[in-house]
Amino acid sequence: MNSPIISAFLPAAVALVMVGLGLSLTVQDFVNVKAHRRAAAVTMALQLVVLPALCFALVVALRVPPALAAGMMLLSASPGGTVSSLFSHLFGGDVALNITLTAVNSVIAVVSIPVVANLGLHYFHPDLGTGQVSLQFGKMMEVFAIVLVPVAVGMALRHFRPALASVLDRPVRICSSAVLVLAVLGSAWSERANLPHYIVAVGPAVVVFCALSLTLGFVVPRAVRVGRPQAVAASFEIGAHNATLAITIAVSVLDSSTLAMPAAVYGLLMIPGAALFGWALTRCGEPTPVPAVQRG
Repeated sequence: MNSPIISAFLPAAVALVMVGLGLSLTVQDFVNVKAHRRAAAVTMALQLVVLPALCFALVVALRVPPALAAGMMLLSASPGGTVSSLFSHLFGGDVALNITLTAVNSVIAVVSIPVVANLGLHYFHPDLGTGQVSLQFGKMMEVFAIVLVPVAVGMALRHFRPALASVLDRPVRICSSAVLVLAVLGSAWSERANLPHYIVAVGPAVVVFCALSLTLGFVVPRAVRVGRPQAVAASFEIGAHNATLAITIAVSVLDSSTLAMPAAVYGLLMIPGAALFGWALTRCGEPTPVPAVQRG
């Protein structure tokens, strides 16, 4: 997993994914946070504070091995990906809100990922060495290059070359889905000898974390009177983490395939888990139509 080919492929692949995200974004998407202040505030609080704290408590309670526990913390800090919008669309969520939240989350992730990952590394795996994701300028620039620069490229294409962006949008989305599959399968294949051990060691924590993320993402917004479509969007935004990004940072920045294993296991289990959760939501009540603008 730490071969030069893989180390070069993963950042390039994630750059493609993030360009695809940028192709669906405009500056107005960031402005639209004002139209969903309550939903955005609750979702950000859950993403940035509650989920890392929940993940920390979970890996301690389940006695997850140190390196895998640190990898879980990295996963918990990863923002939602394009798959969150897909699930939101399938199960009656406000897809426009998903796009807005993903845009904001991707910007914040440049700081939140190094902060949360560093805390996890220092607590669970202090002997990792020089590969730590730290707030030093060089490492910040690596995360910045992986996350924000490709998004900015995609947004620039949409703004200055809308026709080209429209043509590229669907192929890049398809490629992004393929990249997610390849990153997860590649990680699993590289550690195939130890994969059963990893699944046993971190699988229960991944399943519980995914289920709690999805549930809190829906229940908490509804508890503060956020509309159902917006709550569905929030649920998938914080419950469908960008596993590809977590794997890339683990391998390319931290130079550790072991730290990538929680994200790889999560990638294998999240899609059926999120689909099952979405199905359960439809059984709990019919989704209301998504309004053009719903404040709060």
